[in-house]
Amino acid sequence: MLVLAAALIGTHLQNRYGTLRVGWPPLVGQWMPHLGPGTPAALAVAVAVVAYGPGVAARLPWRPLLLAVWGGALAWTWSLALVDGWQRGVAGRLTTRHEYLQVIDRFQDIPATLRDFHAHILIGAPENWPAHVAGHPPGATLTFVLLDRIGLGGGAWAGAFVVTAGTTAAVAVLVTVRRLAGEDLARRAAPFLVPAPAAVWTGTSADGWFAAVAAWALALLALAVTGRRPAWTGFGAGLLFGLTVYLSYGLTLIAVTAAAVLLLGFRRLRPLPYAAAGFLVVPVVFAALGFDWWEAYRLLVTRYYQGAGGVRPYGYWVWANLACTVLVVGPATVAGLRRGGAEPVRSGRAALLRDPVPRLVLLVGSALLALLVADLSGMSKAETERIWLPFALWLLPACALLPGPRGWLAGQAALALLLNHLVLTGW
Repeated sequence: MLVLAAALIGTHLQNRYGTLRVGWPPLVGQWMPHLGPGTPAALAVAVAVVAYGPGVAARLPWRPLLLAVWGGALAWTWSLALVDGWQRGVAGRLTTRHEYLQVIDRFQDIPATLRDFHAHILIGAPENWPAHVAGHPPGATLTFVLLDRIGLGGGAWAGAFVVTAGTTAAVAVLVTVRRLAGEDLARRAAPFLVPAPAAVWTGTSADGWFAAVAAWALALLALAVTGRRPAWTGFGAGLLFGLTVYLSYGLTLIAVTAAAVLLLGFRRLRPLPYAAAGFLVVPVVFAALGFDWWEAYRLLVTRYYQGAGGVRPYGYWVWANLACTVLVVGPATVAGLRRGGAEPVRSGRAALLRDPVPRLVLLVGSALLALLVADLSGMSKAETERIWLPFALWLLPACALLPGPRGWLAGQAALALLLNHLVLTGW
């Protein structure tokens, strides 16, 4: 009902006023039924996951299971991307006029460019940055600059990198769930991390890369607060958290889920000094090179309202964003969240930090809370199908609470296939 309302009302608003600035409300894209070279592979992956996923997840040893989930996610994401063809679906995605690869040549002198980065954020500034470059800290663009420097330049390598790195987020989520809520729930969640509709935007939006960095930061933090070597994992978690906030301003909200991990981590605080030390590394490096995160964010807010963000109506997007999220996470996740929402009442306060299911609910709920804060902020109006990937991925483990997984897996895969074959998305 939410998605239907967002589509019907959004289409009316866009046709009459043109203020939504999206082609197929509530998603960025165009209605374009099509097939492509990835279609047979996508169908094969969907059938395999539905038929064998739950059984494989239950029987396979843990480490091979992690590799199987990553392999399945890779196959699924690549096949969906190739439904649009190689050029349109992969090689050309990150080369459009709004994307990062447009400015690679302007980073010949990285320190000088970082010192001057703020001067090109506003729309009226000379040689203003493209929308995605201006809308993110320079860590996002530097990802592709560094790929270019090591000989992996161009849209094809950029797309391949985003898909390969982005799909590892599924492994990070499983590692975290196992540590904090037990192996049984992690195994039950594993099949749902493969055919999620989120893969439509993981390949090949740069936000898939951001989601992976944030996911591994949380996974390392979970290892630090539950493991025997908190120094290295804590420091690594802090380092990735530092990188995360220099990839996307909005990912400062990942701190909400990090707080949940700390709360669930057997109340161990030993890793915190190591995590804090790791976190400081990236900001210190960028500050030394002349980039001021706070000043850039202040200018970004102005830039946001200079562009589409100042035209798109908050009154529509504050709830239509949630319709986008339903399409990203799929019907199984919505059903899992409903079951999880009743769990704290059923289990009682005493079991909240002790029993596996309430612990999983707390982890998933923290990601939902972060997503809702992002929604209410008004700084995420449209395009949330990619922008919120780092939060949406943490909602998928709620599917572990569902009975009859094969039917739900089929629903997830069917939605992803329909979206990818009927709508030509912006990513």
